[in-house]
Amino acid sequence: MDEYQELLKRARQNLPETNTGFRLEMPSPMVENIKRITVVKNFGDIAKAARRDVKHMSRFMFKELAVPGSVKGNELVLQGKISYGIINQRVQEYLKEYVLCRECGKPDTNMIIEVGIATIKCEACGARKTFKVVR
Repeated sequence: MDEYQELLKRARQNLPETNTGFRLEMPSPMVENIKRITVVKNFGDIAKAARRDVKHMSRFMFKELAVPGSVKGNELVLQGKISYGIINQRVQEYLKEYVLCRECGKPDTNMIIEVGIATIKCEACGARKTFKVVR
C-alpha cells in the first residue's frame, strides 16, 4: 500500500499545473450599424480575451455570417447590416468550437496552427482536439 501512495504522489507531481484562477471574461460586442455596414468596435479585445488570433476569429465570422469584411485596427468591419444578437451568437459559437475544452469545459486552451491542421490543447486537463483551419 505504501508503494501505491508513493506512485500516486509521484504521478500528481508530474501532472501539468492547472490555472484555476483564469476564467473567461468575454467583453460584449460593441456593434454599430452605419448604413449598410456593421462595425464591431471591440473585436480585437474579444479575440484577446479569448486568447485567439484576430485573423482566425475574423475568418470564422466572415464565413458564418456569409458576408465579406475586413479588420481595421481593433474593429471588425462587415459589409451588411447585422444585428447585435446574431454577432453575439456567432462569437459564442466560436468560443464553444475553438476556445472551450470539449473534455472539461474550461477556457484554458492554446491553439497551435500547423500546415492545414490546427490543434487545441487544454492546459487544465491535457486533452487535445484537431480540426481544419478556417480559410
